[in-house]
Amino acid sequence: GEQRVEVNILLLGARNVGKTLTVRFLTRRFIGEYGDISIYSRVDRIDGQEICINIWDSQSISDKQLQWADGMILVYSICDRGSFAAILQQLQLIRRSRKSVPVVIVGNKRDLQDHRRVSGEEGRFLALTERCGFFEVSAAETYHGVLLVFHRLVGLVRESRALRKSAAGVRGIVRTVSAVFGRKQAE
Repeated sequence: GEQRVEVNILLLGARNVGKTLTVRFLTRRFIGEYGDISIYSRVDRIDGQEICINIWDSQSISDKQLQWADGMILVYSICDRGSFAAILQQLQLIRRSRKSVPVVIVGNKRDLQDHRRVSGEEGRFLALTERCGFFEVSAAETYHGVLLVFHRLVGLVRESRALRKSAAGVRGIVRTVSAVFGRKQAE
């Protein structure tokens, strides 16, 4: 049988921004309160393959988390400019140590339009310049929107794994070819 793929996702958000998103994704319902659990897990079928998604929900980044994560979700609230500034800083930290790790930026609380402080254009522009995925969602109203975020990131992680594998393969071929041709000239 096919083996199950594991994907480790680091979810970063200000105290009252990120948690809702994860719990909503994992339980399919909206809950207000939870304990201090940090890693959640669930299994999904994506494109016909079983994928175990491990989610480390955190407010700060440690080196350990940066090494552990296959992909990252950065959540801010569209009603809070401070939370947007915070993900900018997190992104710089991430890029310093893991240049090409897949990242998806998420503007949460889309349902609170009249309190909006960060425009959709700003979020989209940041994602574009940093080569990240981008979504605006309302965790309070939609399960589907949150699901899309996680599934998109899983897709990006699988693409980057495939790229790494084929890059390693190409390097291997180049080595073999140069070894063969190198010998021929020496003879």
